[in-house]
Amino acid sequence: MPPAARRAARAGAGRLYAWEDRVVAPRDRSLVPFARLQALVDHVWAAEGLRFPPRVRPLPRQARRTLARATRLAIEAPEALPSWVLLHEIAHAMTSTAEGAHDGHGPAFVGIYLRLLVRHARMDGAALARSLAAAGIPFDPEARPAFLDGPSPATLRRHRREGTGSCA
Repeated sequence: MPPAARRAARAGAGRLYAWEDRVVAPRDRSLVPFARLQALVDHVWAAEGLRFPPRVRPLPRQARRTLARATRLAIEAPEALPSWVLLHEIAHAMTSTAEGAHDGHGPAFVGIYLRLLVRHARMDGAALARSLAAAGIPFDPEARPAFLDGPSPATLRRHRREGTGSCA
């Protein structure tokens, strides 16, 4: 990734993290122990109509600055995790492929994360969408998991508009 794109991605992630701290975290104070994380991942994955959820495994001890992290195949977590952070990581797993492609904190990720917060943390979708727009965080409300066939219609429109070609 070119340096300018890397800086833009970091800035977007920073805006999203600030939004989570300001909007999401105060609405969900629950803390899930590690022993229950896999069951919640399995539940959310199945409720979204998906099979083969990522495996939950311990976050390496040397990962001091990382709260949790996820790929399509695994979610690494500490001994306890706020449920909204788990949903954040599940959204990363849904917007990643087994080959390592991912959306980072882009519009597809934010769209799926928003949907998970509404469905599984029972947050107000309209209020979250307004707060995302106010924070300047783009999201694709039609986003679908990256590993399903074909991108969402909104993603196709965005790629055509940006001239980035095919995203399939």
